[in-house]
Amino acid sequence: MSHDTIHVLYVEDDDAVRAAGCQTFALADIGVRDFDRAEPVLAELGTGRPVVLVTDVRLPGLDGIGLLRRAREIDPDLPVILVTGHGDVAMAVEAMRAGAYDFIEKPFAPEHLVEVVGRAIEKRRLVLENRALRARLARADGGDGLIGDSAAMAGVRRLIAELADTDVDVLIEGETGTGKECVARALHAGGRRRGGHFVAINCAALPESVFESEMFGVEPGAYTGATRSRAGKIEHADGGTLFLDEIEGMALPLQAKLLRVLQERVVERLGSNRLLPVDCRVVAATKLDLKAEAEAGRFRADLYWRLNVVTIPLPPLRARREDIPLLFNAFCLQAAERFRRPLPERTPALFEWLMAQDWPGNVRELQHVADRFVLGVWRPGAEIAAEAGAGMAQRVAAFEQVLIDNALRECGGDVGAAAERLQVPRKTLYDKIARFGIAIGAYRAS
Repeated sequence: MSHDTIHVLYVEDDDAVRAAGCQTFALADIGVRDFDRAEPVLAELGTGRPVVLVTDVRLPGLDGIGLLRRAREIDPDLPVILVTGHGDVAMAVEAMRAGAYDFIEKPFAPEHLVEVVGRAIEKRRLVLENRALRARLARADGGDGLIGDSAAMAGVRRLIAELADTDVDVLIEGETGTGKECVARALHAGGRRRGGHFVAINCAALPESVFESEMFGVEPGAYTGATRSRAGKIEHADGGTLFLDEIEGMALPLQAKLLRVLQERVVERLGSNRLLPVDCRVVAATKLDLKAEAEAGRFRADLYWRLNVVTIPLPPLRARREDIPLLFNAFCLQAAERFRRPLPERTPALFEWLMAQDWPGNVRELQHVADRFVLGVWRPGAEIAAEAGAGMAQRVAAFEQVLIDNALRECGGDVGAAAERLQVPRKTLYDKIARFGIAIGAYRAS
């Protein structure tokens, strides 16, 4: 196994022992830089270079234990392997307490040195991969939790940046699990109301019997058991953001009561005749086409037009498949930290399989799969192995289907526009649509 990207810093003051150690590493195809003293090694640490430190304990000047402590101050994740003399048990214990990755007792077999260093290299590789992944995720989500490099997500971020510092009410449209609350929180955090409360209400889960008391607040004596004044959710959002999730699930009589509050920006607590002004931004979210719901009489048209000042459409995961590897990596990293589990290996075949799925539960469903993957209760199955063993023709065809699917969705089923986007002749695209059995009408309906 080659370790080209990670090399060993080897500190040993005995020339003969150092030469033998270097030869052992060279034979194992492990890159090495050797030193006869500890002090010059310090300049090699903290530079972001992928290294593992192997050092003798007894050195002139700064000894191995001192080098270990200095190295750990510079990079707490650096694996340090100490080489101790025979019988230095107390020193070995001290080294492990100081954070040494392992220790090797002289005299040692070359195979043992290679085995211990190999494990340390693997640990270092995982640490560096995780660091790089975190850095990429920080760039990809812009600090708003919306992960993705796709053009669709870039458009969402652009809208958030334009709207965050305004007071305009926003309607977020997207399927279940696409991240509507993340967008609402990003709007709140990016604007002048970030110092106020972000109050989230699931409209579909709020029973009619408690709607007024929960939303508008209550005064003593308003009903049996009401013994003190209590502010409602809307009043609590004063100076902040009121997030109305699943607004389509609110009963029609309750919609009328909510409309009055949104129009006049005042609330009247249950059991009170006093109007209380509220200054809050309203962000609503829906998984349905509210305009169609209003036209069908299942949602109040006046409330729809009140909410629909600016709309942010969220793409389903299948419309931004190129974001799936980054999202899955992010969720695996979060799960590994949350569950205190090692990060499992993610293979190209796994990512190919993930990108080929439709994900009806969208980002939330993908996150649950990542959680199960890290916990070890889900592993890539036979379907992934079969896909990994597929020939080039099958893989190319599967990838073509993904590209055509994305283009048709983005163009609303317009084959001519999709052909221009894909830079292929229209007849070629029609032929591929027929070969793959793609129903164009489904895209036009959506």
